Amino acid sequence: MAISSLSTALSNATSGLQAAQAALGAVSDNIANVNTPGYTRKTVVQQQNVVAGAGAGVTITGVQRVTDQYLQSASLTAGSDSSRYNIYSQFLDNAQTLFGDPSATDYFFNQPNNISADFASAANDPSSSLLRGQAINSVDGFLSDADRINAQITSLSSTVDSKVSDDVTQVNSLLTQIDGLNNDIARAKVSGGDATGSENIQSQLLNQLSTLMNVRVSARDQGGVTVRSTEGIQLVGDGGASTVTYNASPTTPGYITATTPGAASAPQSITMNSGEIRGLLDLRNTKLPGLSDQLGEFVSRTAQALNAASNAATASPPPTSLTGRNTGLDLPTAISGFTGQSTIAVTDSSGVVQKTVAIDFTAGAMSVNGAAGVAFTSANFLTSLNTALGASGSATFSNGALSLSATGTNGVAISEGTSQKAGEGFSQFFGMNDLVTSTGVSTYDTGLSAGDPNGFAPGSTITLQLSTPDGRPLRQVSVAVPPAGNPTMGDLVNALNNSSTGVGLYGSFTLDAQGGLTFTGTAPQNAQLSVVQDTTARGAGGPSISQLFGLGVGPRAGRAGDYQVNPTLAANPTLLPFGTLNLAAAAGQPAVAPGDGSGALALSLAGQATGIFKAAGDLGNVTMTLNSYAAEFSGSIGRDAATASSQSTSATAVQTEADSKRASVEGVNIDEELVHLQTYQQAYSANARMIQATKDLFDTLIAILP
Repeated sequence: MAISSLSTALSNATSGLQAAQAALGAVSDNIANVNTPGYTRKTVVQQQNVVAGAGAGVTITGVQRVTDQYLQSASLTAGSDSSRYNIYSQFLDNAQTLFGDPSATDYFFNQPNNISADFASAANDPSSSLLRGQAINSVDGFLSDADRINAQITSLSSTVDSKVSDDVTQVNSLLTQIDGLNNDIARAKVSGGDATGSENIQSQLLNQLSTLMNVRVSARDQGGVTVRSTEGIQLVGDGGASTVTYNASPTTPGYITATTPGAASAPQSITMNSGEIRGLLDLRNTKLPGLSDQLGEFVSRTAQALNAASNAATASPPPTSLTGRNTGLDLPTAISGFTGQSTIAVTDSSGVVQKTVAIDFTAGAMSVNGAAGVAFTSANFLTSLNTALGASGSATFSNGALSLSATGTNGVAISEGTSQKAGEGFSQFFGMNDLVTSTGVSTYDTGLSAGDPNGFAPGSTITLQLSTPDGRPLRQVSVAVPPAGNPTMGDLVNALNNSSTGVGLYGSFTLDAQGGLTFTGTAPQNAQLSVVQDTTARGAGGPSISQLFGLGVGPRAGRAGDYQVNPTLAANPTLLPFGTLNLAAAAGQPAVAPGDGSGALALSLAGQATGIFKAAGDLGNVTMTLNSYAAEFSGSIGRDAATASSQSTSATAVQTEADSKRASVEGVNIDEELVHLQTYQQAYSANARMIQATKDLFDTLIAILP
């Protein structure tokens, strides 16, 4: 009986000795790694042995890391948010610097004021070639800077694209490594080994992954982790690691898909709520295209304001011909919808009027030299105008552009009068005397109304993609231009808005008072629209639906770089329209007087004219002066950059606090470990003494046995 009791005591002491030794090993590792980044302290798990209802020592069931699932989740989330706003702020700050120093005179948004000042100087001395050239150079400098800035924004977008691709490659590498460690950890758990080293490495990999994309992490029963996306798509788990792919094209938003292991698995789009990839997608899909669009709107309206003044003026002497821009419309449609009155004058080389053709669009009549008006329609407008001009000149219309020519050495001048369509006078709408020209569609205010013929080839199609605000595709539809029996713009809008074959389930197109066509997504999806393919054309070789109305990223992204000073005026500044046609001049007196600077003065005041600016970037539809819009645009860029910087600072602070709280639980406290060291050393000594005492009792018992 005594020997049996001593055997039990020896067994208890031995197990205690082994437990203390294992605990000392864990404490030793903790102390050795007190300054090791990413190291999580570990402890041994002890379990009491019970035999026949009596204690029989302890058993070491394993070694585990001291973690807190809530603090780990908070730390990963904070890391994702911090990375998202840091990268967003970094690129937005880079974009802001493209516009220059706000305190400098050559700051981009100060240049319209410089243009006004140079035209004002030229108005005081219209005969000065130097001042005319300086005014031209100011306009050219502004347009060149707009082209440069737009090209650099495009370059930033390309850099963002490359960065997303690199990040996705890194994500796939991390997922593979995390999955591999799952296997190592599971094997160690089964064999009773120490898996904390692999778990620490895996924890660091999860930290890296969370900086790239937000994930949901949960522990597996067999050891290791399961990693899922926001909506629950498995990225790492029992079946292995998924493959993440970046999907993007120049005309559609970028988004991320995941393909789970298995030949039958199809890619599934995943939600990115935070992480560096989300910040990059925000830049690539929304912010940078919006910035290009807003820049395009600003430059377009600046050109429109300057052209409104130049088309209301004329050179002295008037040029022998005027050729307009491609409106993208046929002439009857372009003429339809005009109201008010405009006058075309033919003058001699001295500016004396030889013939006038007054066009009353409201009444639908043309009057030659003040005689009774002759009726015309939009269908026979060109024929009627040529009849009215007679031997004094001619009018032609080709490739969407109107041209007027005087006979011999005579010149042509236009008085805008009260004519109006889509906010523009007759000469401006056709671009007859533009100071600024464009290689593309200069304005998306087409002037088309619901009753006008749409002009696109019946049966031709436009393919549209609807996406969530973060780029994930919702639906792709191909909309056919209605057949010949439904030829109007209203019919086209209805086809686009059809619920089954169009975009009707996710939003709607509207045709505004200026003839602009825009799409607005409806809640809750708030879909964004992009153009995948467009085979439509207005007339023979005319613009497509997306080009004419500026639908999708493509037409709007490059718009700011399409403008230039009229090459004819740039080559010869003396042809600048610095005078005004005075129809009240006495017979035989010049209606366009040499030295008249009224046109130059009007050009200097262009920035003060109130106009409509369509929604672009961060600004919605607004009516204000060009100078006010420049201030709003400049301010919005500064506010966005400041807000992004503030968000980045706040997110970093939250991450620091979350990491600190996590470290306070998971990290090594040297004082605490020293206490544990002493405790386990004492336990080790006590168990050693118990073994020695047991040995002594055995020796004594053996000695007294007969």
